[in-house]
Amino acid sequence: MKDKNTFYITTPIFYPNANLHMGHAYTTVLSDIISRYSKLTGKGTYFLTGSDENAEKIVRAAKAAGKDTVDYLDEITGNFKNLFSDLGISYDQFIRTSDKEVHFPGAEEMWRRLSASGDIEKRSYEGLYCVGHESFVTEKDLDEDGKCPDHGTKPEVVKEENYFFKLSKYTDKIREKIESGELEVIPQSRKNEILSVLKDGLEDVSFSRPADKMSVGIPVPGDSTQKMYVWCDALTNYVSALGFGREDDELFKKFWPADVHVIGKDILRFHGAIWPGMLLSAGLPLPRKILVHGFIKSGGKKMSKTLGNVIDPAELVKEYGAEAVRYYLARHISPFEDGDITLEKFKEVYNANLANGLGNLVSRVMKMAEKHVSEYPNISESANNYELSKGYRDAMEEYNIQKASDIVWMRISKADEKIQETQPFKLVKTDKEKAVQIIKEMVIELYTIGRMLNPIMPETSKIIKEAVKANKKPDEPIFPRK
Repeated sequence: MKDKNTFYITTPIFYPNANLHMGHAYTTVLSDIISRYSKLTGKGTYFLTGSDENAEKIVRAAKAAGKDTVDYLDEITGNFKNLFSDLGISYDQFIRTSDKEVHFPGAEEMWRRLSASGDIEKRSYEGLYCVGHESFVTEKDLDEDGKCPDHGTKPEVVKEENYFFKLSKYTDKIREKIESGELEVIPQSRKNEILSVLKDGLEDVSFSRPADKMSVGIPVPGDSTQKMYVWCDALTNYVSALGFGREDDELFKKFWPADVHVIGKDILRFHGAIWPGMLLSAGLPLPRKILVHGFIKSGGKKMSKTLGNVIDPAELVKEYGAEAVRYYLARHISPFEDGDITLEKFKEVYNANLANGLGNLVSRVMKMAEKHVSEYPNISESANNYELSKGYRDAMEEYNIQKASDIVWMRISKADEKIQETQPFKLVKTDKEKAVQIIKEMVIELYTIGRMLNPIMPETSKIIKEAVKANKKPDEPIFPRK
């Protein structure tokens, strides 16, 4: 039985056929904030991310780049990790599905369990295969010209013998789990969406491909002529990373089921239908929640090289710093709906809310404290006076990071208002005792704001708390104007 004081959070594993874009950065920052908040509450927390590497798409990308597949993967996943490091992502494990020691045993054990349940069956299959998606599609997935709308190419007609997973068998059970809230899909609109899919009934899914058509991948246990297709391979990462299928499965016993899978809306069907079906078949507990966020657009349009509106998260970090990027993603992108970012909007909110807002508040309060207060107030983080507000805690528990961030900035705004109203920098000349008391109150409030920023902007939180404890204004502005 899983310990109630543990928390397991995952991002999807990302395709390393190119560097990560703003959507990937959002998923990971959102997950990191939730993970850091969990740690702040004292829970034993495990945060997983990684890369999905057993795909022909990646082999082709490596060949196009004139590189060996392994070298290419090492380079791209290295870029992933560099971006995560730059963004202050505090993951506990980065899983690579090409790892034969860490990942393969779990995927193989999952296959054996599905097979033992009688849910794996070999069939001859003919269908439309989209090379870009590396999956079979139906005619309803195509545009009026019979082309894949994402890739602009006509799918190939492919006939081959594959293993199938009897997903249709689990339609009713999955629907019951979601409707009852045992498997909670957040927000409600995404819950309604997956329930609509389930209402139409699930179809069995192709679970393997001929080995001679896949140069990478995990061989099907007991049949070397076939390799696992993406579902059993990639989705199983959430348990294989914890040691499922291996002797050293203590992490699996401690942390599974996942408390929350954080995903984008484009992969809801995989996580809300196929993955629960696999777990039910394998006799494993379902994840508790799936948090489904929207897409990040730019200027109201999907980011694309053609439109020239692609914003590279790595470049944004380079220009403004990781804390500013984390701030924008936390406060100006909804975790439940599509969001928007432009370079103009980013600069505007950076100057208004960071340089002139938070940064200015820290400078003003600590300048007064350094000049007029002999030592910083005795602050105990466990004392009731400094507890995080209920509204903030509730928002964090509901994964409404945007609302939690708004609550922090409301306090920043009120702190600014209090300085304007009381003007302790003037009052100190006529009533020093009262002025010093107000300054002390402002320092305590600043420290509390620093604590609330811990999951959202960890480095800024650290700077604020260290400034308070040193009773000294930071030597440089935290957020220089741009």
